[in-house]
Amino acid sequence: MPSDKSAAAPDGAPEFAVETVGLSKTYASSGDGQGTEALKDVSLCIPRGSFFGLLGPNGAGKSTLINILAGLIIKNSGEARICGHDIEKDMRQARLSIGIVPQELNIDPYFTPRELLEVQAGFYGLRKSERRTTEVLDAVGLADKADAYARSLSGGMRRRLLVAKAMVHSPPVLVLDEPSAGVDVDLRRRIWDRVKEMNRQGTTVLLTTHYLEEAQALCDTIAIIDHGRLIASESTESLVRRIDTKEMTVTLDREITEVPAGLKPYNVEFKTGRELKFSYPPSKTHSGKILEALSAAGLGIVDLTTREAELEDIFLSLTGGTERDGE
Repeated sequence: MPSDKSAAAPDGAPEFAVETVGLSKTYASSGDGQGTEALKDVSLCIPRGSFFGLLGPNGAGKSTLINILAGLIIKNSGEARICGHDIEKDMRQARLSIGIVPQELNIDPYFTPRELLEVQAGFYGLRKSERRTTEVLDAVGLADKADAYARSLSGGMRRRLLVAKAMVHSPPVLVLDEPSAGVDVDLRRRIWDRVKEMNRQGTTVLLTTHYLEEAQALCDTIAIIDHGRLIASESTESLVRRIDTKEMTVTLDREITEVPAGLKPYNVEFKTGRELKFSYPPSKTHSGKILEALSAAGLGIVDLTTREAELEDIFLSLTGGTERDGE
């Protein structure tokens, strides 16, 4: 649980890049007067230097949380700090410590990428000597489009330009809100290559995504929010281990008409005459025991596949697999 004050790391920097304590937000109602609780007492710690995933169904409260951190929405109660800076008491430093890549492609079409980044740098008070416009454009693969009008860029290029805008002031915390939505496979790979390199260099990355396999592959820590409440926050490995199940499908060397008695204790499903699927808890049953039982039954194996528990499994079990509109 978060502390009342952010602890400091040995180098003097705060232990947590982002820290919220009892954060709550209720949107006013237009009719019944009750309002809508978007966040309910959310206490969250994002370690400095982590690649952190924030997941949840549509309408869970993810965008509300991000917009509070960005200063776009005013919280009702609780605290929030970015790199130790309170978002209200030390607003300027908090804003300088975070870069946001939004879902929407909100780019002025009549500016060039170079002009957009120069304007963005000006918003953050960067002197000409402090600006890294060419370097940032090169990092996202847009150096050759620096002086083209933004309206001439493809959707993928505009997505990269949003990443560049968020990087202009070299923030220690980078927030990616559904960055790969509608992006082709090659562009997605290039975006992640760049973001992973930034993370290796010390940037804390906060990612929201509906691509759960992407989150599992990229994030070292994951939080799940549902109906405005934080329902899980732990290492990705620990989260996936919550579901103690594994599937093994074997293709036999010949047709059989029934499952041999020696295999029935292993929760086996008779899929076809030559295919069996075993479902078992790996913490209690070793796959080698199943293979031994197959051999003892006189059955040979020509193919074998396994499926471990995935992040999607635990996500669905915790949220019920529901999708809702709005945030």
